[in-house]
Amino acid sequence: MALVRLLAADPDWDATVLLPDGAVDGAFDALPASVPRRARGVAQQAGGSSASALGALGIGTRLLVQAAATRTDPAVRSGDLIVANTTRSAGYAALALTGSRRPLVVHLRDRIDVESLGGFGHRLMTRIVLPRADGVIANSQATLATAAPYLRPDAVGAAIPSPSGLRPRMRGIRRPGPLRIGMLARIDPWKGQELLLDAFALAFGKGDEQLILAGGAPFGHEAFAESLRARAEELGLGDRVLMPGHVSDVDGALDDWDIAVQYSLRPEPLGQNVLQALAAGTTVVAADEGGPVEWVQHERNGLLVPARDERALAATLRRLADDPALRARLSDAAPRTPGLADDHEIARLHGEVFREVLRRRGR
Repeated sequence: MALVRLLAADPDWDATVLLPDGAVDGAFDALPASVPRRARGVAQQAGGSSASALGALGIGTRLLVQAAATRTDPAVRSGDLIVANTTRSAGYAALALTGSRRPLVVHLRDRIDVESLGGFGHRLMTRIVLPRADGVIANSQATLATAAPYLRPDAVGAAIPSPSGLRPRMRGIRRPGPLRIGMLARIDPWKGQELLLDAFALAFGKGDEQLILAGGAPFGHEAFAESLRARAEELGLGDRVLMPGHVSDVDGALDDWDIAVQYSLRPEPLGQNVLQALAAGTTVVAADEGGPVEWVQHERNGLLVPARDERALAATLRRLADDPALRARLSDAAPRTPGLADDHEIARLHGEVFREVLRRRGR
């Protein structure tokens, strides 16, 4: 979706989108008609970060086949530079460009560590991709710092948030009803939904406050979603915990919430949901680590909470519930957060990185 938003933002550079076989569907149908796209190579398997040794062998074989198909594609042979949009594409792009002087720019949306990438992915990125990259665009300074030890001294490094359809705006009149606390994130154990649920129970065991856990459950996490529903029932909160699934209208959801929480169990590379909540003027609570701390200033445009601390999170939520004036002050400051940019500005910043890479390579 970040790629689609980027190419739909009227950039001042042209792109051809080259995808693995079987990937030209779904979200890619929303690409502008002016952007050429086609599929080559073989379908790529999901779940690389948790693959077994045998699974990693299969992924590696597919990467090699995809690299061969990519190397011979006319767009790769004639393009000014090659941009890899994902970790997987960075792997086969770096292999495809071995022995070539064609510049390579890699998007980094995950921290460069084993926990985020898995053993196979980490070795691929640190031994092949990053040493080959002429430039990297990380979604935060925190993400960029994890890649820095593996980059060449002349590589261009930039921290640019992924495009996320931001439209900074002041909040309208609040819809009547109970206090609504939400988390906008895919349903995944490391995203912190269970810890938030327990903190919500601790803070609001009795009352009419609502907790909304918005997001789909991809990558085989349907069982975790069911366990969250069971946990809510066990805590006596079944009718106050809502799980609407994937949310297409992000602005509409955030406009309906009083507090938006980001509380992942490991440092977030960016925390795109934090940027979306800030832009919407929703009061933000975030873990005090990773990419979000580059955007949330404690007590100024949101509140930061020590990571993985259920009681601290519960106390912060209770404080906000009891202090409407504090919520209003943080809400008013949120859309004024410096650096919040729409997709067109994000596309322009990408163009600056591309041109700097070409300049350094004498192209």
